[in-house]
Amino acid sequence: MRFGIMIVPEDRWPAAREKWRRTEQMGFDHAWTYDHLNWRAFRAKDWFTAVPTLTAAAVETERIGLGVLVASPNLRHPVSLAKDVTAIDDIADGRLILGLGSGAEGFDSTMTRRTHWSRRERTERFAEYVRLTDRLLRQPVTSFDGRYYLADEVHSYPLCRQQPRVPFAIAASGARGMRLVAEHGEYWVTTGEPNRFASAPYDEALPVLRQQVEALEKICVEVGRDPATVSRLLVCGPTVGGVLDSPDAFADAAGKFAEAGITDVVVQWPRPDEPFPGKVGILEKVAEDLDRHRIT
Repeated sequence: MRFGIMIVPEDRWPAAREKWRRTEQMGFDHAWTYDHLNWRAFRAKDWFTAVPTLTAAAVETERIGLGVLVASPNLRHPVSLAKDVTAIDDIADGRLILGLGSGAEGFDSTMTRRTHWSRRERTERFAEYVRLTDRLLRQPVTSFDGRYYLADEVHSYPLCRQQPRVPFAIAASGARGMRLVAEHGEYWVTTGEPNRFASAPYDEALPVLRQQVEALEKICVEVGRDPATVSRLLVCGPTVGGVLDSPDAFADAAGKFAEAGITDVVVQWPRPDEPFPGKVGILEKVAEDLDRHRIT
C-alpha cells in the first residue's frame, strides 16, 4: 500500500513550501492538490490554482510523486491541459500524476459559463476529454474533431518525460467512468459513496468501497485489462472520515482499506478548522510507521 497527502492550496510561500517539503521528508509516496478556481468556503479566502502550485512543488521536492485531484473539463481545454502537464512533468523529472474527473457544478462552472451541462453531457464530454488528452500526451502531432473538442494539427514538443505519457488517475463511480479507467487509467480514484457531501466514519465506507472495487475489476475483465494493473486510490476527508483521529485509527483504517482492495490512501493535511480539521502532530506520528503500514 502507498500513502499520500492532499494539500489545500491556501497558503502563500513559504508556508506552502514547508508543507510540500515536509510531506516528502515524512516519507509519503505522493502529494496532491485540488484544481479549482474557487472551492466551497474558500471563495473569499486565499486560493491558488493547481498548475503554478504543482510547478513550485516540483522545484521544492525531489522524490515524491506529485499530482492534481482532479483536473476537469470545467477549467481547461485538453490542448492547454496537455501543454501544462508536459511542462510540469519535465520540471518534476518525471514525477507527475494527472488526476482527471468530470467535474461538478460549482464556482468553476458558474463563474465562466451561462449554460448548465446536464449529467449526460458532462459524462460524454469527460469521455472525449480523457481520450483527447491521452492522444495529445502520447503523440507529437494530433488532430481531433469531436462533438465537444477540436484539435487541429496540435504539435506537442516535447512529449512527457514519462513515456508513453504521465499516468492518469481517473475519478469514477459509475460504469461509464470506470470503463474509461479500464481503457486509459493507471489509477482509479474514489472518495467513497457518490454524491455524499458530509464526512462519516471510515467503517461506514467499507461496503461501498468493496462494491466499487468489484465493479471496477469486472469492467477491466470485460475490456481485456488485468485488474491488478490498475491502482485503486482512496481520497479520505470529504466523505470518509476518522482516518487521522489517531495513529491507531490510521493503522486500523489502512488495514481495512487494503482488505477492501484499495492500494493507495490519501489523507488531508490537517487544518486548524473546517474543512479537514486535525493535528499535524498526529500526522507526524503516523508517518513514523508508514513502512509498517505499507505491508498491510
